[in-house]
Amino acid sequence: MPLAARDELAAVRAEALRGPSDKATEAQHAKGKLTARERIGLLLDAGSFKEVEQLRR
Repeated sequence: MPLAARDELAAVRAEALRGPSDKATEAQHAKGKLTARERIGLLLDAGSFKEVEQLRR
């Protein structure tokens, strides 16, 4: 894989991991709720979850 394509893929993955906007996350927290990834992180052991179709838009 060319370096430029690899860098682009890494950027897209990082964007997907950031999740919703900071404003949306703050709104969830203001309601006393966690984001989906935060809930998954509390429920499962580290490294035991593999997200499927992470890059799907």
